[in-house]
Amino acid sequence: MTQPYHDPYWPRANAWLTREGTAPKVGLQRGLLKVLGIPVTLGSITPSSCDLAPQAIRQALSRFSTYDLNHERDLLNLKVEDLGDLPLAKTSVADAKDPIVAAVREALKDATAALVILGGDNSLTRPACLGMEPQIKDCGLLTLDAHLDLRHLENGLLNGNPVRALLEDGLPGTNIVQIGLQSFSNSAAYHQIAKDAGITVVPVESIAAKGIENVVRRALEMLADRCKSIYVDLDLDVMDRVFAPSPGGSRPGGITPLQLRNAAYECGLHPKVRVVDIVELDPTRDVNDVTALAAASCLLSFASGVLGRQETI
Repeated sequence: MTQPYHDPYWPRANAWLTREGTAPKVGLQRGLLKVLGIPVTLGSITPSSCDLAPQAIRQALSRFSTYDLNHERDLLNLKVEDLGDLPLAKTSVADAKDPIVAAVREALKDATAALVILGGDNSLTRPACLGMEPQIKDCGLLTLDAHLDLRHLENGLLNGNPVRALLEDGLPGTNIVQIGLQSFSNSAAYHQIAKDAGITVVPVESIAAKGIENVVRRALEMLADRCKSIYVDLDLDVMDRVFAPSPGGSRPGGITPLQLRNAAYECGLHPKVRVVDIVELDPTRDVNDVTALAAASCLLSFASGVLGRQETI
């Protein structure tokens, strides 16, 4: 097998994550980012192989460098720890709950840490959010998703109802902002549930009109006023299907990879964002790794934002 071209002046992002690179560190490392794979897939409404996603995202990092040119910031300056994957690929959503809650709490014992979760399907969002704070009412939830994820719970816990389950757990609807919702990908009944709960719903059209950065900043400011910490759910089906052929729920009319990357950066920059998940990548349905590469770029952009927090301290 041909080895990838090695350039000591072009450190690869996968070597940064695994700390196997030969390039010297650029100055003093600051901040702390943890990465955890949660390969749950049995909660998918449509059968999927999202359990393969954490490894696919890590592999995609080999095609990126560590340098954020736009912000002139090198991730070699950020402390990073890869916690590996939880052994949950063949575990039901209900049985996976306690291990996920415990793993997130353990990862966040260091009060300075931010955590990136590599899914897995969207059913992991509920237990991971429950692990962020001892009291669910202290949590804020920001989703970038084409769907409301408010389906009924009568058929069990699925990737289509983590937000509904969190409402049942006691998360106030006023602590939830959902961005990127698509017309003809949701129903009137579930939209009414969102309205009745006080959830802030931002259709994808508002992103085109106001800009993703402005929309995300406003959402984070609103949640920060109400919550101790913020959980961010990045469902890759929020992207246009041409950019995200892997998620079963992606449709034409979604956002671009650049918009999602910029949203991830804004979330990384905000000090109250403790956890972000990247979900709904099924590598077996991807085309030319396009969705996996978008997911990897979101991880890196969030990391750059986390490093940027240190510049304001």
